[in-house]
Amino acid sequence: MKFISEQVSARLISHELAFEAVSAAFIEAVQTATTFPVVNAHGSDSQNRFSIKSAANSTVAGLKIGSYWPGNTQQGLPCHSSVILLIDQHSGQLAAVIEASKVNAYRTAAADAVAADLLARKDAKVLTIFGTGHQAAYECRAIAKIRDLDRVYVVGRNPERAAAFAQALIVDGIDASVASAQQACEAADIIVTATTATAPLFKAQWVQPGTHVASMGSDSEGKQELPEQLLASAELFCDLSSQSMRIGELQHIKHLLTPGTKQLTMIGEVLLNTAAGRTSKSQITVFDSSGISLQDLSIGGYLLQRADAEQSLVWL
Repeated sequence: MKFISEQVSARLISHELAFEAVSAAFIEAVQTATTFPVVNAHGSDSQNRFSIKSAANSTVAGLKIGSYWPGNTQQGLPCHSSVILLIDQHSGQLAAVIEASKVNAYRTAAADAVAADLLARKDAKVLTIFGTGHQAAYECRAIAKIRDLDRVYVVGRNPERAAAFAQALIVDGIDASVASAQQACEAADIIVTATTATAPLFKAQWVQPGTHVASMGSDSEGKQELPEQLLASAELFCDLSSQSMRIGELQHIKHLLTPGTKQLTMIGEVLLNTAAGRTSKSQITVFDSSGISLQDLSIGGYLLQRADAEQSLVWL
């Protein structure tokens, strides 16, 4: 069995690798791959959550286990943890274990970056980020890789954390400042929501024509970041339609997505040029990033190749 430690995977990962691997996963999602329903569960303490996401394509099968233990902050430990397990296609035994906590942050941000590169206006300069946690910083840095940003507006519940978050972006060379939700939405070319919200974070009328919006926090039943009015009027895109309607942002407008009504496009179709992305500068586009396991399997394969090439792969 092949093994990659957290230390090695954190060193090997990059925004560029994640972008390439996630793009490949989006394409696989609309071709021959099978993605299985997500299992959301909890530990002995119900506030401690973990999910199991699994899939198979013509060459690989496996799963990703991701956990969120909010109490770890008080222990000086990361709240998020992730591991990728790949299955040997001939024996059914474990073929590889990849510790991938930092990798998961890159992978999640890369999904929104791939979609934004396809759907955001080419002249997009202003990003608004809702959330000041672990994932939000990766989202900003990934978007900054695909658009030349002039400004990032930070919207957070805690003013001190929001200010510290903006300052960290400034240190990274990204001009950032704290703003109210309305101010930030009205000024934005791209809006990314990276929260655990269960109710809309802003009003639909604050979003200006031509804006691209990405929701990455809605990944289980009951979560919601975007107003239903926005979803009803915007052009809708997602990573996997069946999953988005079950646990993603689009669970809240399933009644609008019946055949022959409102169109929902998987982003892999746009990558393959079998469906249109943005068709005008005035369109509002929404990408629902519920997070698919094919992203993890794809990025795991890339990491195995890199680790093997530099002889940092361990056999157990």
